[in-house]
Amino acid sequence: MKKVVVIEALKLALEGKLYEARAAADSARQDAIHEQSAAETQYDSLSIESGYLAEGQSERVEQAISAINAFNETYSLNTAEHVVEGALVQVSDEETTASNWYYIGPAEGGLKIEIGSIHVMILTLASPLGQAIAGKSLGDEVEFNFNNRIQYLCIENIL
Repeated sequence: MKKVVVIEALKLALEGKLYEARAAADSARQDAIHEQSAAETQYDSLSIESGYLAEGQSERVEQAISAINAFNETYSLNTAEHVVEGALVQVSDEETTASNWYYIGPAEGGLKIEIGSIHVMILTLASPLGQAIAGKSLGDEVEFNFNNRIQYLCIENIL
């Protein structure tokens, strides 16, 4: 796994989210000001609802821009010695021998990208799993309580 490929894929995914948010905001704004949205009676609230939707979609655009800026400030191509923000981490589950890749990011936790047959998920240090593996080193074992079930994880790789 090459970290530079993951970072480029993450940038594309974040830019895609921004594009979608802008398109939704533009559409909501057009709906809010369209002549058919004008209230015909005192009980007609279509234009008000459209305005609220446009405002919410504009907030999504701002959040997407903030996430992109946060990633641009924190990503690093250097290999990390510990699990820190900007690290690409491979974690294995000792019971199922499953292995998962996580990019430790500043925002957008849960966003998934696929590189070939490998799935990488953004994990923030504020998440429960992020808190459990924060600061760990290569080969460290982690005890993680997931749905009242203890899982034993191992840090397999840190890039």
